[in-house]
Amino acid sequence: MSTLQKINSSLVAIAQDVTEGFFFITHSSMAFLGLSVFFLTMVLTLRPELRESGEIMLINWLQERRADETGLMADVDAVDRATATNPYQLPKQQANIAFWLSKKYHVAPEPLGALVEEAYDLGAKNQIEPTLILAVMAIESGFNPFAQSGVGAQGLMQVMTRMHSEKYEGFGGDLAAFDPVSNLRVGVKILKDFILRSGSIEGGLKLYVGDTSNSMDKSYSSKVLAEQARLNQVAQGVKIPTSPPPTLTAASSVLVENLWEKAQKLASFKDEP
Repeated sequence: MSTLQKINSSLVAIAQDVTEGFFFITHSSMAFLGLSVFFLTMVLTLRPELRESGEIMLINWLQERRADETGLMADVDAVDRATATNPYQLPKQQANIAFWLSKKYHVAPEPLGALVEEAYDLGAKNQIEPTLILAVMAIESGFNPFAQSGVGAQGLMQVMTRMHSEKYEGFGGDLAAFDPVSNLRVGVKILKDFILRSGSIEGGLKLYVGDTSNSMDKSYSSKVLAEQARLNQVAQGVKIPTSPPPTLTAASSVLVENLWEKAQKLASFKDEP
């Protein structure tokens, strides 16, 4: 065998050895990787606390990366805490009410959609018309969840927090008075108790507003019931204006002014030669 043939034979042998070594290492690495994934899966299955901690670490890392890119600290639970519902996904009557209240009280329809939905749910559970619950919110706070009166009534339903503090214990304490859903649930419970105590809706509304006198004044209950009547019509698809008509005094003054102008013109016409 010539020297050239010997060199070629050696190169072929080296190439074969390198190829076999590469496949052996690759096969062993893939097998090792597969075994590692298997054992890791088994450990995470048997130790769920390790899986949870790993998920938390991964989420935190992703949030930090997102914060670096946007300059905002991420909060993946924000959507779950938001009191909002797409009104278009509600039943027709509830959607009608949500959009009408949105126009009248200048509040976004999404949070109103959530409140309307919750009012219907609470109304069914407490044997109270949902439109009555919504009417109380409308008159009490105008759907401002952060409203507070001069005497300390707070939130959507203007609950006297200091007097009903125990009712907020299940929601985390008195500060839940400014959580829309918590305030709504507490307010409905109080309203139901007052209606049962008085024996009528009008009497319950009178107690709700804090009127314990024997007077025949029904101004508050009249406002609430009038708003409820409008909401009932809106739910059925009736077109109800969101702004009240001009007062009789204002309309009368305009009419008198027009008549006075016409009278002046007529008088000046008669005075002409």
